[in-house]
Amino acid sequence: MNTISKTLAVTITTLCSPLLHAQAYPAKPVKFMVGFAAGGAADITARMLAPKLSEMLGQQFFIENRGGSGGMLGTDAAAKSAPDGYTLLLMPAADTVQPAVRRKLPYDLERDFTPVSRVVYGPWFVVIHPSVPARSAKEFVALARKNPGKLNYATSGIGSSAHMAAELFNSLAKVEVVHVPYKGIAEGVTAVASGEVDMIFASIPASLPLLNAKRVRALAVTTAQRTPLAPDMPTLHESGVPGYDRSGWYGVMAPANVPREIITRLNAAIVKIVNTPEMKAAFMKQGLDPATSTPDEFGAFIRNEIAQNIKLVKAAGIKVE
Repeated sequence: MNTISKTLAVTITTLCSPLLHAQAYPAKPVKFMVGFAAGGAADITARMLAPKLSEMLGQQFFIENRGGSGGMLGTDAAAKSAPDGYTLLLMPAADTVQPAVRRKLPYDLERDFTPVSRVVYGPWFVVIHPSVPARSAKEFVALARKNPGKLNYATSGIGSSAHMAAELFNSLAKVEVVHVPYKGIAEGVTAVASGEVDMIFASIPASLPLLNAKRVRALAVTTAQRTPLAPDMPTLHESGVPGYDRSGWYGVMAPANVPREIITRLNAAIVKIVNTPEMKAAFMKQGLDPATSTPDEFGAFIRNEIAQNIKLVKAAGIKVE
């Protein structure tokens, strides 16, 4: 082979190798890291998605639960994994709160990860005890403005997604509803049902049993648009809190520097799977709405969430650890 032929061969190989690498991916099982114990919403989302990815891409996608520190242990492990596409993270909305409430994290969400796709979001209901004299979100806002610091809300803990949702409500509605943290969302909803606390931002599945039993009252949904899960429920935006849009969500992330061709392949598979009628119905049974995106859209979404959370933490005077 002459020099020109060798140079041409090397050039073709260099240009084609990323494509061949992506076409060969995955060539072995892929780990799905979940930073929470089995049985929670993050784990359920990953376990619904993983077998469908296995079917479509021809290799096993298996779950590794690494709970602890509010999901940080699993996120850190994923961040430090090889950038080859064989470790993925099922990322929850709560991960974007951590940079706002902790001075030092062992990872940087923007530096150490490559977004793949958002998967689903979970709208919340604004839920109150029936004794609170408000039949709508507008009436609750008016009540709170007349009684600053006298109404309170429950959450699943300081720095939780529900905490940020309620502080955004305080900010946009120009009210002062006081935070009462609990150990979990179920405990918080129970506290509202018993009349111990006035309000909570709770997931639809966590709210429904007590709503059906008429032990609590739902005033509004927290997303910008009405949700198919409860199409008759008005949004906070419609109810006099303009610009309000907040929900729980889950997405797929890969370590930084995973080849773009692999990210594109994973994104295409996730978008196709999540938007099938079968998966849409399955997710909606869990109180989740499908919400896939491009990698770039998901990256921009994460940056916006982090910035909003930092602003909310400062405005609320939440102590940074």
